[in-house]
Amino acid sequence: MIKWLLAVLGYMYMRYPGAILGFIIGTLLDNWNRSSGGFLQSMMGGKQSSTVSPGDFELNLLSLCALVIKADGKVSQTELDYVRSYFVRAYGKERANATFRTFNDVIKNRELSASRISQYLASRTQYPTRLQITHFLFGIAQADGSVSTSEANMIQQIASYLRIGAKDFESIKAMFFKQTPDNAYKILEIDKSASDSDVKKAYRKMVKKYHPDKLEHMDEAYKKGAREKFDKVQEAYETIQKERGF
Repeated sequence: MIKWLLAVLGYMYMRYPGAILGFIIGTLLDNWNRSSGGFLQSMMGGKQSSTVSPGDFELNLLSLCALVIKADGKVSQTELDYVRSYFVRAYGKERANATFRTFNDVIKNRELSASRISQYLASRTQYPTRLQITHFLFGIAQADGSVSTSEANMIQQIASYLRIGAKDFESIKAMFFKQTPDNAYKILEIDKSASDSDVKKAYRKMVKKYHPDKLEHMDEAYKKGAREKFDKVQEAYETIQKERGF
């Protein structure tokens, strides 16, 4: 695009020699612009894509899954089965298998970057979707019976690149550990010193945040994850109610 613009401008001022020179300079700028991820386009007021195609989303999500599975230095078959089952529920067997084939052929042997993948998704997905991604990754880690420290650290790193707030992260993390009063407060994103009134306000806020309708546009597997978070909020509130007797 730039090469033709400069060629026309060059022709206007210097006729054919100017057109040739403008075309050469424009070609160099076009090549640099592509290699820099559209930097010139953004500087000139153009818009880069703010969405992600279903295929790209699935491959990037699968890459994050691989990072979590490998985080503790071993590959658990239980965790692999959890991921495959999730993808089949979300996208159907044929589409899930196609995604896995592409992942194996193109991505599996490359070095995966948590920051690059997560930042790409962060700029192209809504916050409730990113919360569900974080929840899903914890589900993978817990599939073999427990969430290891290395897995939790990897998910925290991914969540930070996904621009997940610290309280939201701790809330989701607490859902995957034994339900205790301390964890219940973390799930509701409040301190133990909160008043009964503040507990009730926090509960209403979390119900609104994790309501399954937030992911109505997503596949069934994501809706299921939203319902799971919603249920954990309910359980946390009931735990605090019993503790406080209100």
